[in-house]
Amino acid sequence: MYKEEEDEEDEEEEDEEEEAAVEKTSSAAAAGRGHVRLWLSSSRFKCQTVKTTGSRCWATMVVAMSSTCPGLYCGRMMVNGSVEGECGVCPRGERANIQKVCEACTESPELYDWLYLGFMAMLPLVLHWFFIEWYSGKKSSSALLQHVTAMLECSLSAVVTLLVTEPVGMLSIYSCRVQMLSDWYTMLYNPSPDYVNTLHCTQEAVYPLYTIVLIYYAFCLVLMMLLRPLLVKKIACGLGKSDRFKSIYAALYFFPILTVLQAVGGGLLYYAFPYIILVLSLVTLAVYMSASEIQSFKNLAAKKKRLVVLFSHWLLHAYGIISISRLDKLEQDIPLLALVPGPALFYIATAKFTEPSRILSEGGSGH
Repeated sequence: MYKEEEDEEDEEEEDEEEEAAVEKTSSAAAAGRGHVRLWLSSSRFKCQTVKTTGSRCWATMVVAMSSTCPGLYCGRMMVNGSVEGECGVCPRGERANIQKVCEACTESPELYDWLYLGFMAMLPLVLHWFFIEWYSGKKSSSALLQHVTAMLECSLSAVVTLLVTEPVGMLSIYSCRVQMLSDWYTMLYNPSPDYVNTLHCTQEAVYPLYTIVLIYYAFCLVLMMLLRPLLVKKIACGLGKSDRFKSIYAALYFFPILTVLQAVGGGLLYYAFPYIILVLSLVTLAVYMSASEIQSFKNLAAKKKRLVVLFSHWLLHAYGIISISRLDKLEQDIPLLALVPGPALFYIATAKFTEPSRILSEGGSGH
């Protein structure tokens, strides 16, 4: 009995000596290599048996540490089927997988990704149309040609952007799937293993959803500067010299704004754009129908332009509904499109009770 107690005491003393040896070894290594300290605090590196010596346990931890990378987006390069190099940023078009190995993005974008790209592509076109209509006055023929030119510019820019993106020469793109909001802001997640030195792993984890929009805006701006001034100079004869180019000047302002918006808020827009489309389309439709004093179906059909505006808003409504539902379940999502005409019908049905024309007249008179 006394012998068993002595054996247990000897084993406990050996365990304490081994733990002390491991702590001594780890602290010595941490002094020479600052990145070790963080990994020693993790419970994933532990000796499997009590009989394991301290040096052997430390060797196991070093092997485990060298086989992975810190941070969410750091990875190692794979050359000829073997992982080589130190942890760092993956090349453009690649992303670190679960094993922290840089892997090429070869998947096709999801429907939601295409809808997001479509939304970002529509923004400059809608702004072009708005400012063309705003500054064209009553020259409907001049405005129509400028509208067509703006659509042509944006369409050509979209095609060229797809052609220059991998795979080059094809109207399709390779994509890294978006997994979380932080994928858009990798510069905020550069790890500091020793709390002093930072391992920079900033990359386009959502390739190419971030940069392809900026490339598209650049092509839109170039084509606008090449085509629009010549067209406006020929057809906008009825406008003053200071007015004929105002829609182009407006574009020179909103393109930098859109660029900054994509660079800073691209991730937020990616998740919020369906709701932005619905809210803005509803508000602008109500404002337009109120300003045009449309209170019945007869007033609505009196001018073709009003019908064009109405159907354009209906398309935006449908776009927003499809973006929210993502058409995961067609039998449940398709009937939602029946709600598209709802806001316009509701406005016409209730316009006689609200009298928007009276509100506009009172606002114009300052009362």
